[in-house]
Amino acid sequence: MVTYEFKLPDIGEGVVEGEIVKWLVKEGETVAEDQPLVEVMTDKATVTIPSPRRGRVIQTHGKEGEIARVHTTLVTLDVDAESTGSTRSPGATPAAAGAASRSTSSRSSPAAEDSSRAPPPRSVPGHHDGGQMGKVLATPVTRRMAREHGLQLEQIAGTGPQGRVTKADVMAAIGEGTGALATGGTTAAPAVALARAPMPTAGPSRIDERIPLRGLRKRIAEKMVRSKFTAPHFTFVEEMDATHLVAIRKRLNDALDQSGSESKISFLPFICKALVASFRKFPTLNANFDEAAQELIVRGAYNLGIAVATDEGLTVPVVKDVDRLSLQQLAAEIARLSKAAKERRLKMEELSGGTFTITSLGPRAGLLATPIINHPEVAILGVHRIRKRPVVVDDQIAIREMMYLSLSFDHRVIDGAVGADFTYALIGYLENPELLFLEMA
Repeated sequence: MVTYEFKLPDIGEGVVEGEIVKWLVKEGETVAEDQPLVEVMTDKATVTIPSPRRGRVIQTHGKEGEIARVHTTLVTLDVDAESTGSTRSPGATPAAAGAASRSTSSRSSPAAEDSSRAPPPRSVPGHHDGGQMGKVLATPVTRRMAREHGLQLEQIAGTGPQGRVTKADVMAAIGEGTGALATGGTTAAPAVALARAPMPTAGPSRIDERIPLRGLRKRIAEKMVRSKFTAPHFTFVEEMDATHLVAIRKRLNDALDQSGSESKISFLPFICKALVASFRKFPTLNANFDEAAQELIVRGAYNLGIAVATDEGLTVPVVKDVDRLSLQQLAAEIARLSKAAKERRLKMEELSGGTFTITSLGPRAGLLATPIINHPEVAILGVHRIRKRPVVVDDQIAIREMMYLSLSFDHRVIDGAVGADFTYALIGYLENPELLFLEMA
């Protein structure tokens, strides 16, 4: 028997470990080259790790929910050409086969593993056990919540991408939110009964719930702490008149409608182009800071990260070479990356190489914020809600489309005056978007 130890590869910039979300193969199973082996969640996204070779799985290393470090063994394969088609290698010794058997029997599903700690599952009328809990799409935190409350994930209707069961779905199922079980029945009955009681009596206090930080949420926490404690932030906020920007965007989208195109252009492509034009005047803003060498690396490419909210947390896919894309191409690429982020289909190369980040909550973006820099970048732009307000224009009161921009800078390398000048250059392009067409020429 010829064995091959497949180690967790280097899966991104600065990524040193990942959480094992789901095993896609079992011990004893024969796998083909490039066949998906396991889903691993890093601080950037969840990625699927394929098998580098054809062979039979002798042992998988690590349980679902555990942390695997880069360059440690994930899977041991029997790559003997004569044995990969059978369940047991003809060349394997009884001792080796017994070891593999013991290894297999020692592993258990996450549900079985916690059965001694978790309360027995509550039965739900009209429901059947749909199979092993691991077959349901859910994060480790969601699985643990379900187990601690005696619920089976198969009995909960998932509202996330691809039917994923989210934390909100579990909360709804235990009566702390709004939602329904898979049969369509609601969980609102206890709340209704309580509302009908004229003088509700005090019941026992709810027990505290401990939710460990794992997976993407843990990585986000680590990255935010590192950024705030490494880079001294200062935030500069200014308002801008977006009236012309709103009008030109509407004209372009009307033209696309008349041409039969189904695509739409949001405000983000204009903002990306305005940033590139501003970077050409202030190149030190399109940069990364090398902590070890204490050097500012002014980047030659314009690779803009677009923060996307997902069920697992904030993900920042990167739009590469923004200066080389048209507004329509930018709109299509931003839409593609956002969809892939929410469906957990991003590739590692689509999450690395960023030079500057844009964060926006769209219609819920609020008045202003103080965004945290996406380390090791040196600045970040927060885009906020556009709304009509009365303002003074040429000594006359007029109704204009107004918006605030919030920019945070790393004060070690960006002075306040430079940050302010950069902001006003950006606003100049956005208030006069026709100038962007000259920049794109």
